[in-house]
Amino acid sequence: MRHEASGRGDPIGLRHALADRLLIALIAAMALLAALTVGLHQGVARLADRWQEGANAAVVVQIPNPTQARMDAALEVLRGLPEIREAQVVDPLRMAELLRPWLGDVTGLPLPGVIELRLADLGTDPVLIGDRVAEAVPGAVTEAHGIFVGRLAALARAFSATTLAVLALVGFISAAVVIIAVRAGIAARRDAVMVLHMLGATDRDIAGRFALRAAWLAALGGALGIAAALAVFWAAMLFARPFLPDLGWQLLPWPGLAAIPLLAMLIAWGAARASILVWLRRLP
Repeated sequence: MRHEASGRGDPIGLRHALADRLLIALIAAMALLAALTVGLHQGVARLADRWQEGANAAVVVQIPNPTQARMDAALEVLRGLPEIREAQVVDPLRMAELLRPWLGDVTGLPLPGVIELRLADLGTDPVLIGDRVAEAVPGAVTEAHGIFVGRLAALARAFSATTLAVLALVGFISAAVVIIAVRAGIAARRDAVMVLHMLGATDRDIAGRFALRAAWLAALGGALGIAAALAVFWAAMLFARPFLPDLGWQLLPWPGLAAIPLLAMLIAWGAARASILVWLRRLP
């Protein structure tokens, strides 16, 4: 009899117990939020890497009246500091090309000599570097844009880590939504569940039916949420393409996006099953 009761198509009436439209809509909203968070996480991480690369070459030393002796003295000091990984003189022709858009032809202008630095540690205090160079070469000026950019990169990485916490929160809220929906379904079909239980259906049989129904609805909601997220990404790429021409579909975190409906299904299955088992075990 237990096999007969649990083997019918829908003896509990789950299609009425679990409101499919509401649960699908809620899970779709959670999946959309998760997909946008995954995309933001990857975008911020790439931005942090790009900033980090720029920070490593954004510290420069300017030498007024750049005679060979003054440039050699500055290089000797810089290459002797353990905080400096690399120090290279910028080619004057390259400097002229960089300044041309703003100053035009700079031939004949008294340009300073410029030394690019790559720091071994972005936590290095640039003031100390500047003081050491200025002692050997009076008038030398150290510009520490790389330190600022490096701090921006660190801030971006911290924000990227925060997005992981947001994903965990989305998963928790999704589980709570499923549990609330299942509890409402139990209340709506309490008599049917009680009858099926008395006829010999095991707790696992009943919990499995609810869990499979919730998992199916969550998977459908997750797929709809991903579809909505792709539409948002498409609109964002159209808007940003004039500024970022390399931006395209290949940059999206496809493995993470593809995993969201599966994770939604697993979360819904586990939350529904656990909720039903707890309720059934409290029965007399």
